[in-house]
Amino acid sequence: MMMSKVMVKKMVPELRFGELKGGWEEKFFSQIYSFRSTNSLSRDNLNYDSGTIKNIHYGDIHKKFPTVFDITKEDVPFINADINIDKIPEENYCKEKDLVIADASEDYADIGKSIELFNLNGEKILAGLHTFVARPDQSDIAKGFGGYIMQSWFLRKQIMTIAQGTKVLGLSTKRLAKVVIILPQLNEQQKIATFLTKIDTRIQQLTKKKSLLKQYKKGVMQQIFSQDIRFKNEEEFPKWQNKKLGQLTYKTGKKNKENIKYPVYSINNKEGFLPQGDQFDGMDSNDRGYDISLYKIIKEKTFAYNPARINVGSIGFSGALNDVIVSSLYVCFKTTEELNDDYLLQYLDTHAFNKAVLRNSEGGVRSYLFYDNFSMIKIPLPSVDEQEKIVSFLKKIDERIKRIGEKVTKMENLKKGLLQQMFV
Repeated sequence: MMMSKVMVKKMVPELRFGELKGGWEEKFFSQIYSFRSTNSLSRDNLNYDSGTIKNIHYGDIHKKFPTVFDITKEDVPFINADINIDKIPEENYCKEKDLVIADASEDYADIGKSIELFNLNGEKILAGLHTFVARPDQSDIAKGFGGYIMQSWFLRKQIMTIAQGTKVLGLSTKRLAKVVIILPQLNEQQKIATFLTKIDTRIQQLTKKKSLLKQYKKGVMQQIFSQDIRFKNEEEFPKWQNKKLGQLTYKTGKKNKENIKYPVYSINNKEGFLPQGDQFDGMDSNDRGYDISLYKIIKEKTFAYNPARINVGSIGFSGALNDVIVSSLYVCFKTTEELNDDYLLQYLDTHAFNKAVLRNSEGGVRSYLFYDNFSMIKIPLPSVDEQEKIVSFLKKIDERIKRIGEKVTKMENLKKGLLQQMFV
């Protein structure tokens, strides 16, 4: 059944290129795009080594592909040779300007996330599991614009409204067809797409630079902790020792028996110590009226970790934080004078330490590393002076990574602001 034409309203965005005039017009999604069938191939049916047909997986749309997709810059898997694709009609193969839209997500932020196929370089490519392919009427959409308008808040709000599901959100073509898109003239579309593509390119360059620097640091750390690289002072530093963490740390964490409402913190594998309210809807255990008398009081320069999540890096260092509390589940400890806190922090991020965690953990479905087992882990220990040299060197790399990360965040915030102002 044909959909009735949307009532045309002319509107203008907050921010425009100076010479451009005229209003933007409303259209239904189905008046601009038609849908093509996709396959349901899982990761098991794909490989990165060889093949003739490539396949876009919805997970890559969520995690790594940029808005404007150029196949010459992206690592896209092939369909395995034993998968029969002979019956797939030619019209279902992707074309440039197609939108590939993820139709499933666990949260509203990613439902309907999409990429526009800007350059396919003559390669044959299909879209797979949990995706739609939306093909535009070539006369309505400028190349590069479709991907960005899908990120506009006006469109995102509608997509989040029509998404259905409890644990996993889903999107249907029937509902997406009724979404309203507001379009400028083609020349304005092209200017917007070109401008935002330059910002995306800069974000990608910085992100790649950050990734390469992190890889470099990982390689250097491996050489340092295996002693392939040594630091020197006026004289040679002493030979390294291997010591158990139980010889270099001691348990701490006095109970909050007086039930004082100290700030409540949690530990995660990204920020380390983090106010509990930042993780749980702005509320912490104090706000929820929980008994906090068994919580542990954290003083400055204290390490804390979750015994069930240390295998994924949930360990933190309080640094200058003082008089905060964490759940009684956390293991808390301090270091002796033999072990530099920052040296330990760096070593905790090594493959060797992660392997030691797995070896010493115990349990069935869920593994735990309590302090008794943690204290049995051996670490390579140079002199305190060499520890300081190592820490100083690695911190300089960390500072460079941090500065690049801040630039990425700045550019992402700029793009977010422009998407709000450049679209109706």
